[in-house]
Amino acid sequence: MMTSTAPRTPSDKSTLPGLADPLAILKGLASLRRLTGTYPAGHPMIAQKLAELGDLVNSHVRLNPVLRIDVIGGEVCLDGVTSGGEKPSNHQLVRELSSLGVDSIHIHEGVQLDELRTVAEFLWQQRETGKPVAAQLAERHVRHISLGKLLPLDTRWRVQRWPEAPTGPLDPSYAESILLAQQTFENTAAGKPLNVVTIRDLVQLLISKVAFSSAAMAQILAIKQYENLTYCHSVNVAMLSLLLGRQVGLDDATLRVLVEAALLHDIGKTRIPLEIVKKPGALDKREQKLIEAHTRFGAEILLQTEGLHPLTAIVALEHHRSIKGTSYPDLGDAIPHPMSQIVAVADIYEAMTGARSYQDPTQPERACLVLARLAGDKLNTGLVKSFVNAITFFPIGSVVRTNRGELGLVVKTRPGDPLHPILTVINEGTNKPNGRIDTSARDGSGQYERHIVETLKPIENLDLAEFLA
Repeated sequence: MMTSTAPRTPSDKSTLPGLADPLAILKGLASLRRLTGTYPAGHPMIAQKLAELGDLVNSHVRLNPVLRIDVIGGEVCLDGVTSGGEKPSNHQLVRELSSLGVDSIHIHEGVQLDELRTVAEFLWQQRETGKPVAAQLAERHVRHISLGKLLPLDTRWRVQRWPEAPTGPLDPSYAESILLAQQTFENTAAGKPLNVVTIRDLVQLLISKVAFSSAAMAQILAIKQYENLTYCHSVNVAMLSLLLGRQVGLDDATLRVLVEAALLHDIGKTRIPLEIVKKPGALDKREQKLIEAHTRFGAEILLQTEGLHPLTAIVALEHHRSIKGTSYPDLGDAIPHPMSQIVAVADIYEAMTGARSYQDPTQPERACLVLARLAGDKLNTGLVKSFVNAITFFPIGSVVRTNRGELGLVVKTRPGDPLHPILTVINEGTNKPNGRIDTSARDGSGQYERHIVETLKPIENLDLAEFLA
């Protein structure tokens, strides 16, 4: 679909009793999508959310044969009329649907709960097949729901549309941490105070479970083909900061403070319009100033929250400052706190290895080289060395190709020999494990038998737990 018109206001059309709340339906569908990707079919949480969504939809289609929801110019519209309520830019769940190319959802009378569940599953598994969306839904026996993308006639940018969260099978603890972080950042964006109890629970989950899950760490360390905005990025940076903190010998109490600070280092971005955060091109001076202000916004939010460690606000303020006391915000020639320096290393690596609307993800080995170039100027040299030693050029979870043509998943690294990890071979026909290879093995002349020649994009729906067992 294509439109160049603005949404009408509520005064253009009388409000009928029983009309649905379009924003509630969009949020319900987005929540159902995430639940179907996180939990097995038949899970009570899926059934409960499906029933809630079905009730919302049926309350409308009983009175009107078609429920037409469109997001036009940042406004959620019902039958072309703005709801007059909150803008979807304040809701991560709505942005999540938009990132999949869904701005329009039409639901017809006679829709079944199975169709709502199937559409949610389709949105979770969505990938380019060359077929129109309508044809793909028809193949799945969805007859009463259509999805579309609204394109303004003056579209200026042609960019890759990446999903905004991890896709495929997720480690349960990692999936739970993503959901908790999402709720935290959504609530903050809506103007609600931070819930310190939730923050403590999330920190505990990251330290006690996610950090010890090889599958979760593989999903964090390797290339990430999703636009990990704010909440996903923050969880990943917290885990990378924990990894670096342990590498340099921080004690447990300090590590807890570090994880809290890293988790909330970008909380100030909840006050920045999403269209600026995701802008696929150069920022103008006003936009750049606004982006840079997220450090001060974050510090303000955290200082107003009782129960957080004082260093958490300091890290939010300083994590973009260089070790020479430059960059933003302007704090004179003050050198950032060591904890801010740790988060800065993790932040840059994580940003590079995740996708952005304006760039593809960077391979881990290249990201390590970029960190090396920044060492001594922007980043602490000792911390960069420790970080690279901890993750190596081919971190756990990387999909690589050897000089013998073998496709493999890195399952173990060697700090003393970062270029020659241990691989589990991937059967290219079944995507199943097919034996292990130690790339550090040498022949009779002392030469390495194998070399890694390239890092590849992640393979969709590859079961990391099966490979890392």
